[in-house]
Amino acid sequence: MAQLAPIATLVGTGASLYGTVRQGQAQAAQARAQQQQEAASLSARQQQLAAQEGADAQARQDRLARTVASTRARLAAAGVSPDEGSAAAITTGLERDAAEAARSSQEALAARMAAGRSSLLREDGSLTTWLRAGSSFGGALRSLLD
Repeated sequence: MAQLAPIATLVGTGASLYGTVRQGQAQAAQARAQQQQEAASLSARQQQLAAQEGADAQARQDRLARTVASTRARLAAAGVSPDEGSAAAITTGLERDAAEAARSSQEALAARMAAGRSSLLREDGSLTTWLRAGSSFGGALRSLLD
């Protein structure tokens, strides 16, 4: 009867290890599925942000073109050459302000896209599963040696 105790311990440990490994595999599969879903969601969000940024950039460009054309027309109507002197400085200043606004908008877009990224250090629990398996295996060996 005493000879059956180590065998029963080994069988129990084997079953426990098998269960732990299967649990780890299930957790890993679930983690992969979740990561794929998060990646698809992130990709859709980034595409939406890029499309919105493209539309905003086009609207800014159109607004700048209208403002410069209007300013040039008013200056020309006043008898001032819009390509020289202070008139040229006004149109250049408008273009520089628009470029600065576009740059800050691009920085905001980059920050919004980066904020949606998931961490590369995301925990999927697989290491914990293997540590538990090693612990139960160590306990079985210890009971066999006693």
